Parts: sequence; structure tokens; C-alpha cells
Amino acid sequence: MSKVKNTEIPKFKKVCEILARYNNDSSKLIPILQAVQDEYRYLPEEIMTFIATSVKIPPASVYGVATFYAHFSLEPKGKYIVKLCDGTACHVKNSIPILEAIRENLNLNEKTKTTPDMLFTVETVSCLGACGLAPVVVINDDVHGQMTPEKALALLEDIKRKESVQ
Repeated sequence: MSKVKNTEIPKFKKVCEILARYNNDSSKLIPILQAVQDEYRYLPEEIMTFIATSVKIPPASVYGVATFYAHFSLEPKGKYIVKLCDGTACHVKNSIPILEAIRENLNLNEKTKTTPDMLFTVETVSCLGACGLAPVVVINDDVHGQMTPEKALALLEDIKRKESVQ
């Protein structure tokens, strides 16, 4: 188990606040991990080890929970997470050309899912439960239905424009 250096304490400040919110209670591990992931957009290894030490459980247990649930990510994600549904309804209504257009626009592929500037992460999901809106793209928490490659690219351009202004 790695030790936390004093110079790393500011890095763990938010984690300490989250742990305090849940009284360092190991039975609250999932909400703790959710809160940490909300803060960092993924679960860094050193922070999972820190959480394990803080709630007095083995790091392997924290890692086991983090890898069991698909909701948790061990890889850094972009500011905007673009989820393309490839369930049956979306697939039949041409979700793949949308995915290909998004990946080409962002210079991503099946293995490289996050842009180097950490602005976008592109993922496919099995079903978003919005089959009536197929094909569906979700960007962070915003659902966009009846998508086409052109509409998807327009959404990306709006985000890029907004981000370049800020």
C-alpha cells in the first residue's frame, strides 16, 4: 500500500471532505466512490487506496467494487461524456454512422475514447431506455433524440464554440 506524502494532501482535500460527509463508513463505499468520481470524473488508483485506508478495508475490496459496476471508471474522462446508444432500436435506426461521424470529428477510435485536451469522451452503451427517441445521444445529462450524424456534429461544434469562448 502506498503512503500519502504531505505534498499530496491538497490533492486529497476533496476526498477527505467526501469521506467526512459519510463518516468514513465502509458501508457507504458506493456513495463515496460515486461522489469521488463526480469530483474527478474517474477513480484514480491512489485515491482508491486512500479511501481504503480511510474506511479501514483492503484496497482490493475498493478496487473490486469499482470494477464490478459499469458506472465506475478507472480511466480519466473528458469534460463532456458523449454516450451513443447502440441498443436494438438505435442500431436499426443507424446509430453506427453517428458514432463514426463523432469519432472522425474528434479524431478518436474504438481504443482512444478521450480527446487529448480532455474535452470529450465518447462511449457506446447497450441501451439508454429511450427507444422512442432512437437513435439517441446523451451528452453529460442532456438527452438528444432522433439524431443524425449532422445533428451530432452540430452539438459537438456548439460545445467547442462554447468552450473556446470561456
